[in-house]
Amino acid sequence: MKYPKEYLDEIKLRLKVSQVVSKIVKLKKRGKEFIGLSPFKNEKSPSFTVNDEKEFYHCFSSGEHGNIFDFLMKTKSIGFGEAVKTLAAEAGMQPYRFSNFDRNKDLRFQTYKNIYKNYSNFFHQQLFNSNNKEAIEYLISRGLNKNTIEEFQLGYVPWQNNFYEELSKKYSEGEISLTGLYYKNDKTGKFVDRFNSRIIFPVNNVNGDTVAFGGRIIQDGKLAKYINSPETEFYKKGNMIFNLDKAKDARSETNDVLIVEGYMDVVAVYSSGIKNVIANSGTALTERQIGLIWRFFSNPIICLDGDDSGQKAALRIAERLFPLINDNNKIYFSVMPDGADPDDYIKQNGKDGLINLLKKKEIIQSFIWNFHLSKIDQNNPYEISKFEKEIKNLTYTIQDETLKKYVLEDFLEKIKKLTPIQTSKKNYNYFNFKKKKDYQILKETKILHQKKENLSKIQIIEFSILFIILNYFNIALKKLEELSEIVFLADKNESLKSIIITSLSEGSNAEDINSKINGHEAIMKEINENSNIQIIIKNKTDQDVLILLEELIEEHKEQINLRRIESLEQKLINNLDENSYSELIKLKSQLNRD
Repeated sequence: MKYPKEYLDEIKLRLKVSQVVSKIVKLKKRGKEFIGLSPFKNEKSPSFTVNDEKEFYHCFSSGEHGNIFDFLMKTKSIGFGEAVKTLAAEAGMQPYRFSNFDRNKDLRFQTYKNIYKNYSNFFHQQLFNSNNKEAIEYLISRGLNKNTIEEFQLGYVPWQNNFYEELSKKYSEGEISLTGLYYKNDKTGKFVDRFNSRIIFPVNNVNGDTVAFGGRIIQDGKLAKYINSPETEFYKKGNMIFNLDKAKDARSETNDVLIVEGYMDVVAVYSSGIKNVIANSGTALTERQIGLIWRFFSNPIICLDGDDSGQKAALRIAERLFPLINDNNKIYFSVMPDGADPDDYIKQNGKDGLINLLKKKEIIQSFIWNFHLSKIDQNNPYEISKFEKEIKNLTYTIQDETLKKYVLEDFLEKIKKLTPIQTSKKNYNYFNFKKKKDYQILKETKILHQKKENLSKIQIIEFSILFIILNYFNIALKKLEELSEIVFLADKNESLKSIIITSLSEGSNAEDINSKINGHEAIMKEINENSNIQIIIKNKTDQDVLILLEELIEEHKEQINLRRIESLEQKLINNLDENSYSELIKLKSQLNRD
């Protein structure tokens, strides 16, 4: 829900930043500012500053920056709305009254949460019912104790239970249907519990509200071993991380977080004493999920099953997320022994054994290199040639230009060591060769940068969106409204987009659209040469491409806002203007809410 600027300004007028921050951080006055130890990083020397006059805080060790709302959101891990309510109460102000639409959505969410809470509490108690002893015996056989079961609020849904009737006494059929907990049997017309005969794992949002479940069958058979809640108005799989609500409490102690595959892996690892463990909620790890994880942990360690399918899944994640890494946010991989998963491993080797295994983690570029290298015959020049092209193409997708340069040079150095001829030359006329070798590496890097030196991040995003809508008209059709709303910075990009979107809106077929974009060959060639997306979506399903398009649209909006923020910050450096500062805070708040 969007609060009026005047209401937020009144809160800021009544509350100094130092007043809010000092409840969490011990501050000392230094000139016009206050200083203290960072609440975001472990440090011995204070690098955290507060400026009441300019109404912001800044942490030099972590780069965190913002106003009183940002501070509460990041330190308390709450949403923007909750931060506003908390600070309004502290400022002695009445809660803001929203429009009917806002109120209705909020009421729906409160009802949604209450139904999930009722459901979770009831079936948690069923776990300890003597009629359901097979469920508790199963969990105990998996090494879980009562404390762990209680902490995760695990439950069991018996076959043909009548809890729907209980819920229907308090909630309408429509309200219950919105949760996705039940589906209607077409033959009988009765509502069936989606999680019948399953252990249930509550999936919470970052604030700790249960918004979905994962379900595990006890007796293996024809039914799927694991199922998840369907997506609802308040649950999107690609935005959710299982156990992040608990794991985030460890962020003041470590920058690492372990990402495992299944709910049971999380529970087993957590119960061993390793609290910074999460799972990606039954879906391929998305850009939105890694972005959420990076808000709390800068060094996630992906630890999937050690079998072939687990490692292939890890590679897909690595190649998908490789473009996003930067100086502050990295990704590591830890390879389980063949056939083992984290749950099995910790049972056999204990907490210390898993910690020692994680010490051998590989950073993402090394994991990608070693995986691909293990699949080729190093004596076959054709395979080495193909390998080199794949590695280079993957490196070109890295969005951080400086990091891209050094990762490319590292890969090129390793590639040269694979070729016997290059290695033999290395021992002959050493000094001349060294100069030539260094020159060749830098020359390849220079060519890369010359090719893309005029392309900003937002231009690459625009090329990527255009590449998808040019090659997937059926997917673009599903996002016509969102695509129409965004405006590309480059006129040529906006012109091409408008032609396609207008044509699709009018119901034109592919042949008609292609005829209309004749004459745009130059821009389409530029798109194909500079778009990173074509490597990422290779062999992906339409659903994967749709999710990627959604993420690119959101990222484009963020980049537009970031450009405006940079412009306003530069303006404020030259001349402190209240209106510009208010707009700056509004934009930053918008980014945080998104």
